Amino acid sequence: MRVIVLGGGVVGVTTAYQLQKDGHEVVVLERQPQVAAETSWGNAGMIAPGHSFVWSSPKAPMILLKSLVLKDQALRFKLSADPRLYSWSWLFLMECTAEKARRNTLLKHRLAAYSQSVLHEVIADEQIDYDRNDRGILYFHRSQQALDKGVEHMKLLESDGQEIRVLDRDGVGALDPSLASAKDKIAGGIYCPTDETGDPAKFTRALAAKVAERGGEIRTDTTITGIETSGDGVTEVLTDKGSVKGDAYVLALGSYSPLIAKAIGISLPIYPIKGYSLTIPVGNRPHPPTIASVDEHNLVAISRFGDRIRVTATAEFAGYDTSHKPADFDFMKGVTQELYPEGADYDRAEMWAGLRPMTPNNLPEFGRRRLGNLYLNTGHGHIGWTMSHGSARITADLIAGRRPAISMDGLLN
Repeated sequence: MRVIVLGGGVVGVTTAYQLQKDGHEVVVLERQPQVAAETSWGNAGMIAPGHSFVWSSPKAPMILLKSLVLKDQALRFKLSADPRLYSWSWLFLMECTAEKARRNTLLKHRLAAYSQSVLHEVIADEQIDYDRNDRGILYFHRSQQALDKGVEHMKLLESDGQEIRVLDRDGVGALDPSLASAKDKIAGGIYCPTDETGDPAKFTRALAAKVAERGGEIRTDTTITGIETSGDGVTEVLTDKGSVKGDAYVLALGSYSPLIAKAIGISLPIYPIKGYSLTIPVGNRPHPPTIASVDEHNLVAISRFGDRIRVTATAEFAGYDTSHKPADFDFMKGVTQELYPEGADYDRAEMWAGLRPMTPNNLPEFGRRRLGNLYLNTGHGHIGWTMSHGSARITADLIAGRRPAISMDGLLN
């Protein structure tokens, strides 16, 4: 078939790759001058099944309430005139029970672990340089009490096959000597040796190039303006460069998916949650991070991409606003400098803010709604890079009428 993929982020491009692998003709539509220029550009770059816990937990409502008064919360809720914020927030709060958090976390882990296995298949088949680091990820805590709670918490993922190792302060220092100067501030950590990192934008652009080399079309600088339907199917996608027709269509527009979907009568429970990141050159600094880590107390994630480090933090309920100012990055930069004082040229940090397409239960939207030839692959939230590869394979299987390799119970509405 001829399949039109709406969206050129990591989810859209990996989907195009898997569809092309199945023998389909693919066209990717992307409004930016190149693929992976928005959410897929500035994230933490972690392939992290070990971080599959959903945000919609019993703790979340109090954190959001505190954020109305305290400005240093990892989750920040801003009052807004946007009615979609409140309708989405209500659905989010309905997912914040212990039972639902457990169920959704296990579903998310199932998808994340499968997705990592698909990524490994892709990189075995393709030569792609994306600054991969497969040494694992360290999730560390500042106090023994927090570490003990973290270990107890992690047992849920361990019961689902996630490999974990509990490290004391000395173990953390031995794992990453670049943390030696900050060791007295760390009680210990949980090390997931099978987690990994890599630059998602670099990967996505290299994969898009391979799709194009094999006859696929990557149409950048192409803004989608609407979708035409007839009966129970899509007939064409309207863009500022003319209409595009196919046999099947995949909606992979991340945070912008609900805006396009609403115009054709499909309601998607996706809301944009703003995140912030710094990309900092290592320069000649002698002690950059050697593996990725997450400071669980401050919820700051730090990854190493070759000669750069990527620092991410904060989840702000701010609608489609991607504006930022230097002060927004002071806290995350300060945490990173404290941990890795000789880790990077902090004065040369590049600031970025982008949108995470969050669903209330933190699980992506798959399959069809009302229209027989329009497939959803969207709403991947804060670990879209982790879940993209498996989601792409699942979407290709659904389009082919095949049963996906993992159970879709709880993942397919």
